[in-house]
Amino acid sequence: MNGDPVPITRTALLIVDLQNDFLHRDGAYARGGQGAASIVALPLRLKPLADAFRAAGGRIISTHFTLVPGKDGEPLISPHLKALRPFLCKGDFAPGSWGHALVDELGPSDLQIEKIAYSAFYMTRLEWLLRKFSIDRLVVGGIVTNGGVASTVRDAHVRDIEAVVLSDGCAAFDDATHQTAIAALKTVARVATIADMLAETKR
Repeated sequence: MNGDPVPITRTALLIVDLQNDFLHRDGAYARGGQGAASIVALPLRLKPLADAFRAAGGRIISTHFTLVPGKDGEPLISPHLKALRPFLCKGDFAPGSWGHALVDELGPSDLQIEKIAYSAFYMTRLEWLLRKFSIDRLVVGGIVTNGGVASTVRDAHVRDIEAVVLSDGCAAFDDATHQTAIAALKTVARVATIADMLAETKR
């Protein structure tokens, strides 16, 4: 990291898409037979860091993948996503629903960002909020490493927002994909462990 480290008060823990519909046994993805043990394990792995951020004056920002309901209640789903996830149906990832919410283990977050694509910056208020709250650094964990995490981190890079990717605080649907994505992100972000960031937060 160049120069003086960014203080915790100007840092946010960005939790990407750790929502009930993705992780909970009663959520949309479990109903569709989709999931991975590494993904389900993330909330308890990230909880100590989230607690440390709160105690030290950092912010917690959660992003929420969102399927906007049409007039008939059916979600507006991109054709490629519908082909990949045909089990998604009415009520899944709907704004304000239980499935749309951050998992209980990590809540509540200070700021919530609804997103309709991989990147948490695409057509959202995230960058505006970061500027308003003078947040200069994002510590990023969540799912999936090669999707929402990677796209968000790359978008932070082009906006000159410092990002730290948690190598053990992110997951994909298989470990090989996760490891490849982490290696690729080293060109645009710092890669650290949860233990590394816990130590820095408690200084």
